Amino acid sequence: MTIPTVGRRALLGAAALPLAAPALAQEGFPNRPLRLIVGFTPGGATDISARAIAPKMGEALGQPVIVENRPGAGSNIATEVVARSPADGHTLLLATLGALVVSPMVIRLPVDPARDLVPVSVAVDLFNILVVPVDRPWRSVADLVAAAKAAPGTLSYGTSGIAGGPHLAGLLFDRIAGTETTAVHYRGGGLVVNDLLAGRVDFSFATAASVLEQVRAGKLRALAIPHLERSRLMAEIPTVAESGVPGFDVPSWYAVMAPRGTPEPAIARLNAAMRVALADAETTEVLNRNGLEPRWTTPEQLTAAIAEERTKWTPIIRESGIRIE
Repeated sequence: MTIPTVGRRALLGAAALPLAAPALAQEGFPNRPLRLIVGFTPGGATDISARAIAPKMGEALGQPVIVENRPGAGSNIATEVVARSPADGHTLLLATLGALVVSPMVIRLPVDPARDLVPVSVAVDLFNILVVPVDRPWRSVADLVAAAKAAPGTLSYGTSGIAGGPHLAGLLFDRIAGTETTAVHYRGGGLVVNDLLAGRVDFSFATAASVLEQVRAGKLRALAIPHLERSRLMAEIPTVAESGVPGFDVPSWYAVMAPRGTPEPAIARLNAAMRVALADAETTEVLNRNGLEPRWTTPEQLTAAIAEERTKWTPIIRESGIRIE
């Protein structure tokens, strides 16, 4: 996805930052270890991303960056922890696109990411794949669309949870392709893969980290990439858009955010450290191995990306009536 660049964010007024800026100037930043909060359990793509980036980011900052897992409520617990932390740049959130854009639309939250967090940089792009069980006859997106139109409502797709990326991808797929399919929600991507392998669901827009091994082993069939551009990690797989569903694009990325009121010099220092970490060969190798691609942006570019995704998903979520109580 091409992210537009917007104007530089205005500096926060001194009244909004009592003591924060003077402390930064007097003591330097950072002056102690940093925490990078992850809203999911260890071992998942978010956790892998954080642990790949943290060491090199810490080296660039001159202080260790400690990854802390605070799972629960679709990462909303972690969002609240960071939003309520001191705005001094020492507590950060590795946020999903869903936590920043989708959650505020579908669930009542104690904090508002748009109001209570500020952007540092995108960290990684997730490489997702539209996959089907190998016992299904479909060899292309066109085959899948034809089968779905021939039997409306009968084809099912697995998701890792209501309003998650795979669920939204299925909603957008139906909307653009003119199909009617049924979402089957699970408590995590691993359970989706199990039922794909068993043939209990017909397809899924799954993360590469969860299905790449099965695709390479011939246990699942990859039909397309649900992004506008092919992934360099598996360039032979076409995109959904070039396979007959024009305009289909479900970007998936993680971004580092800080509490609202974090001084501008701290944000700039964090952003520069992320640029160093994401350009590191060792970091890139770890991320690529797990179907992830490093990507650095300016805070302004991340602001624009969040706004773009909010504009895109708002009507789809409203039409679907998704609500989590």
